[in-house]
Formats: sequence, structure tokens, C-alpha cells
Amino acid sequence: MSVIIGLEIHLQVTSSKTKLFCSCSADYRNSPPNRNVCPICLGLPGVLPKPNRYVIEKAVQLALALGSKISDRLVFMRKHYFYPDLPKGYQISQYTMGRYSAVAYGGSLEIFVKGRRKIVRIRRINIEEDPAKIIYPEKDPWKSPYTLIDYNRSGIPLLEIATEPDLSDAEEAVSFVEKLLELADHLNITDPSLEGSFRIDANISIEGGERVEVKNIGSLKDLEKAINYEIIRQKRILETGGKVVRETRHWDDIRGVTVSARHKEFEEEYKYMPEPDIPPLEIDHSYIEKIRSLMPELPWVMRERFIKQYGLTDYEAGVLVSRKWLAKYFEDIARIYNKPDKIADLLINDFLGKINERGGRFDLVRARPEQIAELLDLLDKKVISIKILKEILDKIVFDGEDPKKIISEKGLTVISEDEYLEELAEKVIRENPKAVEDVKKNPKAINYLVGQVMKLTRGRADPEKINVIIRRKLGLLR
Repeated sequence: MSVIIGLEIHLQVTSSKTKLFCSCSADYRNSPPNRNVCPICLGLPGVLPKPNRYVIEKAVQLALALGSKISDRLVFMRKHYFYPDLPKGYQISQYTMGRYSAVAYGGSLEIFVKGRRKIVRIRRINIEEDPAKIIYPEKDPWKSPYTLIDYNRSGIPLLEIATEPDLSDAEEAVSFVEKLLELADHLNITDPSLEGSFRIDANISIEGGERVEVKNIGSLKDLEKAINYEIIRQKRILETGGKVVRETRHWDDIRGVTVSARHKEFEEEYKYMPEPDIPPLEIDHSYIEKIRSLMPELPWVMRERFIKQYGLTDYEAGVLVSRKWLAKYFEDIARIYNKPDKIADLLINDFLGKINERGGRFDLVRARPEQIAELLDLLDKKVISIKILKEILDKIVFDGEDPKKIISEKGLTVISEDEYLEELAEKVIRENPKAVEDVKKNPKAINYLVGQVMKLTRGRADPEKINVIIRRKLGLLR
């Protein structure tokens, strides 16, 4: 049974300072509930919404990057549905059929999955406003005795990107969204590390069954789980002679299941009508070309440049370019410390892990590029060992402390006295006769003995030097 998947990705324009149709602050995450609101975003009678020009520019940038055909006329519509998170009883969006235009149509994004290249076609890009945020006190809608609504999010600008049904499994879907988020980050549209910065609706069908929409998936992990669950659910229904009905389901991330919400709406049920308070907006050629001239370097172009300019592997370049701030941080360090391979190794294997432990938030980093360059230089000069570097990295990265000051205050410089290291090596050899025999049979087993000496020095020795001393004492050096 073949699987057909299309996605609708809703990206918050987190770089916008204001909401889509009013001047309320878009920074709803740091505000008390229901404070960032006004008569416009609450939909009170007599108000006049005014489109956010910055958001339109970002939508055009995204369309240019995806190779989409940009409409010459932008029309906003009222999309009616009655839920408590829509204070107006409708959402200002765009009707994407007939003569009413979204921002752009067509285009594509290339992904690589399991060594295979795949082109995923874009159906459309449109602008709409975010509804309010529904909060369940028990974090589970089925167990919460009541529901809270925070209207601070109501009116936050969204870009909706709908794909053609070109995806065939969860891995392809995740790969596509990852690459789209990477692009949106480099275009300064959205910060993927922020809670709620993107949400995904997945349209899934199995050959022979109806299409089911799974709504409001909030993370890449949940996207993978939701698609896999829904594929299994639909296949079991069809295999037992049942019929998959056209419906909308929600992903319950607590129970790890999709839950039926309602029958799937058709476009006619939304009762679209032109937004009478916002006249059609013309998008002319000169406006598009002006935006094109201001486009930043796209991530796939930057990745190729990193490979050629810095001699990085495709993997290293891909990781560094995956986030705009990480790519910039790498280049800032490389201007000071001219060993890009060592910078990449530290950022990818140690630095990035610590950032990801804190939700991928670069705003928590206090280390200046000069401090990371100095740390690597101290390692090169064997003033510190790699173990010491890893021990003090937290203090440098998140507290912004000076590497030399930490090393001096804590007495963490590498022990270089040969006589002392010789004594420790002899002690370890004497106390570990079985390990010595293992080394004579397999030279790689020497790592255990080296580790024992490192433990005695609390990581303050050069492991390469210890390795040479032990090999010499065991008569393994020629």
C-alpha cells in the first residue's frame, strides 16, 4: 500500500516586532496573559486592520528562495470557523483557489533521504494570522476540568507553506521540514528554537483510502511519531476490510495517538469572503527585484562555500549551516583562529551539545568568538588537555569567563614534568598486570593504562605523552 503525504507548515514570523494587522507587540511569550491585545486583534466592532509590510516582504523572500511564482495581487479573505481561540469568529487569511491570490504558487525544495535526492513541490505560500493560545491546566484536553485562552498570540503573523502530496514516509516529511526551517532561519523569518514558532498539519492517505488531516503537530519528533502512527492506523483499517473516513484528527503527544476531532471540512464550509477592510495589494516587478537584491546568502549556497573556503566535509558544513547563528559564530572564530577543522570539531561535538541541552538557545551563550579561539590556542600549545577543555567549556560558554583566568585560578594547566609522569606510569603498570598483558597482545588496549594515568592527574596530563611513556616502559617502542 503506497503512502501519500502532503504538509501544511505554519511559520510564525518571529522576527516581526508587531502583529499582522495591528501595532501590538508580537513578543507574546514574555508577557502576562491577555496583555498584548487591542481592539484590532480582539476583533471589536469598527476596527480597521492594517497589513504588516515587513511580513509581506518576508513572504516574498521565502517565495524567491523556493523559486515560486509571486502573485501580482495580494488579496486577504475572511475564513470563518467558530472556535474560542478566534475572537472575531473568523481568521484573516487568503483563499487559495479561483481568482483570489495567495502570495505565491509553485516552487520546490530539494531534500536528500537515505542517499536519494527528492524534489518536493510547493503548492502555495500565503499569509494569515495566528489564533489565540488554548491552555489546558492538566496539559491534557481530556483531563482538564476547564480551558484557558491567552489572546496575546491572536494576530501573530504566520506564513503557511503547503506542499504537493510528494512525500511518502515520515523520514521524508521530517527532512523536508528541517530544510524549510533552516531556510526560514537564514532568511530571518522564524527562530525554530522558540516554542510554538512552527506548527505542522499533515495530510496522510493510503492508496484506496480517504485523506486524513492530522493538525497542530508542534515538533519534528512529534511529526515523525504522528505520521507513523497514522499510517499504521489506516493500514489496519484497510487490511481488515474497513473504510478510512475523511476527517480531521489531532495529535495527542501525551498518549502518542491521533484522536478524531471532526469531519474534514471542505473549502466551501469556511464561507470565505473578501476582507472588506483591506483592499487588494499590488505586487509589482520593481518591488520584487528590490527584495531580491536584499536577499541573504541561502543555506545551500553557504554550505558549498564552507566546503570550498574552509576545507570542511559535507557533514561538517551541513551541521554548521543548519542554524544561521552557528554559521556566523563559526566564521567569527575562523577570522581569529585559522584552523577551521578544529573549530568545526569543537562546535559540533562539544559546544552544540551543550546548547541543545538548553533548548538550542543561542541567546544563552556569553562566550565571545575571541574566547573560543583562545581556548583552542591553549589546547594547541598543550597548556591544557582536551579533558580540561571539556571541563571548563560550560563556564566559558554560558558565563563568559576568560579561559586563562579559569585555568590559572583552578590550577588546571597540563602537568609536563616528565619525572612525575614516569612515576605515575610505573605505578599504573605495576598495579594493572592483566592490562599490561592485554596491551602486549593488542596495542590498542593501551588506552586503558593511559586512562588510569589521566585519572591520577585529574586530566591534567597530555594523553599522547603518557602513551609514549607507557609504550617505552613496556618495550613497545622501536
